[in-house]
Amino acid sequence: MSSRTGPAGPAPRRYSRRATLGVLCAGTLMTVLDGNIVTVAMPAIQSDLGFSAAGLAWVVNAYLIPFGGLLLLVGRLGDLVGRRRMFTAGLAVFTLASVLCGVATGPAVLVAARALQGVGGAMTSAVVLGMLVSLFPGPREQGRAIAVFSAVGAAGGALGGALTQTLGWHWIFLINLPIGVPAWAAALRVLAPDRGEGLGRGADYPGAALVTGALMLTVYTIVGSGDRGLGGTLALGALAAALFAGFTLRQARAARPLLRLRLFRSQTLTSANAVQILMIAGMYGFQYIGALYLQRVLGYSELATGTAFLPAPVAIGFLMLTLSARTIARFGPYRVLLAGLALITAGLALLARAPVDGSYGVDVLPVLLLLSAGFAAAMPAVTGLAMSGARPEDAGLASGLFNTTQVVGGSLGLAVLTTLAASRTGHLVDAGGQAVAATADGYRLAFTVAAALTATALTSAAVLLYPGRNTGPSPAEAESAAREVAEAVNQPPPNGCTPFRISGRKPS
Repeated sequence: MSSRTGPAGPAPRRYSRRATLGVLCAGTLMTVLDGNIVTVAMPAIQSDLGFSAAGLAWVVNAYLIPFGGLLLLVGRLGDLVGRRRMFTAGLAVFTLASVLCGVATGPAVLVAARALQGVGGAMTSAVVLGMLVSLFPGPREQGRAIAVFSAVGAAGGALGGALTQTLGWHWIFLINLPIGVPAWAAALRVLAPDRGEGLGRGADYPGAALVTGALMLTVYTIVGSGDRGLGGTLALGALAAALFAGFTLRQARAARPLLRLRLFRSQTLTSANAVQILMIAGMYGFQYIGALYLQRVLGYSELATGTAFLPAPVAIGFLMLTLSARTIARFGPYRVLLAGLALITAGLALLARAPVDGSYGVDVLPVLLLLSAGFAAAMPAVTGLAMSGARPEDAGLASGLFNTTQVVGGSLGLAVLTTLAASRTGHLVDAGGQAVAATADGYRLAFTVAAALTATALTSAAVLLYPGRNTGPSPAEAESAAREVAEAVNQPPPNGCTPFRISGRKPS
């Protein structure tokens, strides 16, 4: 294969693009599968390590917070030191952290190791889509490559259930060792070396510290609100707000800001990100609490739970790759987004009546199909709208911001919904209620709030994203750009930061 050049540097001469794609897919398989696998294994982890109901959410939050907080920083560092270096370093960190998770003997060790996993996941995910897009620049070949990339996570839930059921929850983490080490070794040989811009160009480290601290403190405040009282919660919330304010001031004055504030002058971009936060908050809470509902209320095993969820990522991947771009091209991203959010809200509203003696065929599968269709429609549409609101020179930064708000939405949604469910269940049990019925009632409350979040997203999108009222590109330009993004990117289903996929950062 002849040498090729691109944003990531010269391509390797001895290896085909298929080999490179295989390495990228194998390397990110661990992070793509991580969210589904961990969700399925939650009850087993809680029983073995003694997590409290509220503390169990930190098995997920400890991963998501450093992942989301570091995406902007490590994406910038990838530009400076080279994406190949960042990707391979991320693989090494993630694999090491996975081993530490697998041998954890207590909650503190597991949470700390999960946080280290989040660092490694951010390092790989922040650059992998940029490498993929550079490798396959044409829209058609890019779509096919991303189709392969998204397919690796389709059976993640079932794999996690099988491992937990047959070998124990430790192996959902230890399985990353035989994947990570060969992927790291192959990446060193196959991926094109690139020099980057050089560390001398600088990155906003104080800004990264401020925003990461603010995100961590915000989720910690919400998760522990039921135990510390109103006064302590308000005090921590005020401190988190101060950190966000400090980050904003830092970005306004920094010579090389992590996040240029001029991005927020576009109402389209700002509104699309706000809508995404609400949508992902509801959807990610469903993925987590839905798995607990199947196991703790309906009595499913880990394997049965993973298999029960399998139609969702498969349906989302199929619909995104076959219908989403065509539907957006015909009806426009605004209408498709509203239709998708309406389907998601309807599905979550149906779950709000989830009975103690429910059945999969009547109470679960129809909801999964509604949510899958809604998410497959809404996600590419809101992505296209967000990217259409950015200037061409800010496209990479806008993509990084969009991926960060995905993780923020997932983290905050998970924290709010799990706290509400645990509080309701605990109150009913203390009042003498039967444990399973009280647990189901707590989950119903969480599903109701999740439906309210996506209904708010629907209302906000209808008002704020209505063509003609937004600043920035004209409606025709916005819809054209959105269609191009949807057809070229056609994002695969999310996990970890969002349902069924972990996102990456596009090249700047």
